[in-house]
Amino acid sequence: EIHQKLQAKLGDGIGPMSEPKIDAFAIVKADRIVEACRFLKETPGLEMDFCENMTGVDYPKRNVIEVVYHLFSYRHRHGIILKVEADRAKPIVPTVEVVWKAAHLMEREIYDLLGVTFEGHTDLRRILMPDDWVGWPLRKDYVEAGGYHGVPNVRENPLVELKRLD
Repeated sequence: EIHQKLQAKLGDGIGPMSEPKIDAFAIVKADRIVEACRFLKETPGLEMDFCENMTGVDYPKRNVIEVVYHLFSYRHRHGIILKVEADRAKPIVPTVEVVWKAAHLMEREIYDLLGVTFEGHTDLRRILMPDDWVGWPLRKDYVEAGGYHGVPNVRENPLVELKRLD
């Protein structure tokens, strides 16, 4: 029902719902995500007042990074999951911090770990990794550089360590 209302508003800007699984979702075109989120937040009967979670997933074989939005309405006790597919070579998605302030830090984390640029974000910079860190650690093709300023980031296999303790 939520998806039908959103589809009536956005037309071809939103794809069909996925097969009914535990977490069904709909794919929204990147340039329509802010409009979709505002509609879901402001429309009576929908009122998605909570951006519960945002994350990103890297799909190198499809050349896509998905930005996943988990939205929820406390008033109506319902939710929806939206996904935006961004080109992996240059992932750019408009920010939704203009709709939910909670998106501010979540978008910074996705930027920091996957390299997605959130257009219009008020303070897009690294949040977990040092400012001079090279690369995007959650991309599947990321290769460890062997350390950071003399601090190693390679450790022994934990199973080897357990055997040694035995």
